[in-house]
Amino acid sequence: MAKVKYYYDSDTLSYQKIKPKRGDNFKKLLFSLVTIFVFMIAGFVVFTPIFDSPKEKDLKRQLEFVKLNEELHSKKIVQLQNILKEIQDRDNNIYRLYFEVNPIPDEQRKAGFGGINRYKALEGFDNSEMVIDVTKNMDILSKQLYIQSKSLDEIVKLAENKEKLLASIPAIQPVKNEDLNRMASGYGWRSDPFTKARKKHFGMDFTAPKGTPVYASGDGVIIRADQNSAGYGNHIRINHGFGYVSLYAHLSKYNVKKGQKVKRGDLIGFVGNTGRSQAPHLHYEIMKNGNQINPINFYYGNLSPEEFEAMQKAAQIEGQSLD
Repeated sequence: MAKVKYYYDSDTLSYQKIKPKRGDNFKKLLFSLVTIFVFMIAGFVVFTPIFDSPKEKDLKRQLEFVKLNEELHSKKIVQLQNILKEIQDRDNNIYRLYFEVNPIPDEQRKAGFGGINRYKALEGFDNSEMVIDVTKNMDILSKQLYIQSKSLDEIVKLAENKEKLLASIPAIQPVKNEDLNRMASGYGWRSDPFTKARKKHFGMDFTAPKGTPVYASGDGVIIRADQNSAGYGNHIRINHGFGYVSLYAHLSKYNVKKGQKVKRGDLIGFVGNTGRSQAPHLHYEIMKNGNQINPINFYYGNLSPEEFEAMQKAAQIEGQSLD
């Protein structure tokens, strides 16, 4: 109910009602609307920084999610870098050392990216520094993983070659111990059985009855099985690869032919007394890159330490060879 206002009329000596003028109600309404509008503007200005709109809240949540993901990615990158560092250390200090190849230097593994700014497109945003840092670390990690992958490819090839080398290299005695009479002559200076002159003996002589089996000392290919080499009589040569060739001389007969592939321990021939030989025996030689070397260092495949020591002592006796 609206308030009724009065005024005192001195002529009538009584109180009279004050009648509102035309337009006063409109002015009041207008004043109220203006007041409300002013308060709304003031409230918006004052409280907007404090209270976010739903859209702003959603954008802030998305921004916080992006920041959280970037932090998690940064931590993950650090973990991967630590794992990769361990692999790189094993690669340099174990694998490459074992296969006798040079380690990959750190400056090559950790080389950066030169040239133009690769990350210019990521600049100018609120989180540009963090995004660029994560992206750069990912690029460096990717490059290091690529280098490590190539290194491991090389190690695999070296391992395959090493395995092939270990299978191919002459590593067993060509005549079994139980079939031997004795080891007659070793590598070194010996007395020639025919001229009695002192001369270099380039192999080892194993005395055994005629027909005693002779075995390939390593994997390889038969490159000769003939008697067309002065003094050797019937003889076999095996190319083992990696610069190694083994020779088996004074045989009675062959069990292989030229071009045939053989494995270590395969029967290739039989002891004989052909060529320049004084008695039935096997003359055995090993050549590395065309040079004759002492075969005594290549029997680790089937001799015990005691047997090897006994053979070494016998081989050092400077007596007379059988060829």
